[in-house]
Amino acid sequence: MTTPGTLFCFGVGYSAMALSRRLDAAGWTIRGTCRKPARKAALGALGISAALFDGESPMDSPDLLQGATHVLLSIPPGADGDPAYRHHAKDIAAAGSVEWVGYFSTTGVYGNRDGDWVDETSDLRPGSDRSQRRVDAERDWLAWGERHGVAVQIFRLPGIYGPGRSVVDQVKAGTARRVVKPGHVFSRIHVEDIATVVAASIARPQPGGIYNVCDDEPAAPADIVTYVCELLGREPPPEIPYDETEMSPMARSFWSDNRRVRNDRIKEALGVELDFPDYRIGIRGILGLGG
Repeated sequence: MTTPGTLFCFGVGYSAMALSRRLDAAGWTIRGTCRKPARKAALGALGISAALFDGESPMDSPDLLQGATHVLLSIPPGADGDPAYRHHAKDIAAAGSVEWVGYFSTTGVYGNRDGDWVDETSDLRPGSDRSQRRVDAERDWLAWGERHGVAVQIFRLPGIYGPGRSVVDQVKAGTARRVVKPGHVFSRIHVEDIATVVAASIARPQPGGIYNVCDDEPAAPADIVTYVCELLGREPPPEIPYDETEMSPMARSFWSDNRRVRNDRIKEALGVELDFPDYRIGIRGILGLGG
């Protein structure tokens, strides 16, 4: 880890908190934004100074950007584009102290590949407006970094899981479903491995760096449900053919893309060794089983 600095997170959510805990333990100052006063109070109790920011208007305490050395962007773009860029790109530049910016994007920018592999050099084929907005936000921030001489890094994330947010919770709650779509897989990443990759990028900043942040083994969601049930000694829920499954439009849009995502660059360029290189190790860790 580099000399402790000040991290400002636009959106102190699940993944940003994993990084914040790690940096806080290393002596960093953590600041950021949230949407609700109750969340602001909770963050304050953790020593995190927070501004209210709903994405529709500028945050209520822009002075918190002063002295920030690193900025993490984890708020998804809306129809009007990336809210942090729209309202505060000029403020980040004006702070004069920011040397690194990280943007949480999505592997959805690659679109559907019918199960084929993609890496960071693959062309972008967003298959939805949501993914296209991510492409636009990536380009905006990369161009901003070039203009202002700041090392902007793009982290393309797949499905995120970890303690309190995984198939384990669904199985225990009785809400897990085994949806079967032959040949269809998803990539995923444990939240603590996201923190590992971003911390490595902070230590080795690369202007314009783009990284796929995923584990080594794309897998079918039904396989994970079955594995969790085996570990918990529960009967797996019945298989449901994809075509017969009721889903929200948002959920179905995720199933429209089928691709395998390579992660060689985080290992070769950043020296990352994943703690949870496949879902089995990740699930066992959540259950406290080790190994």
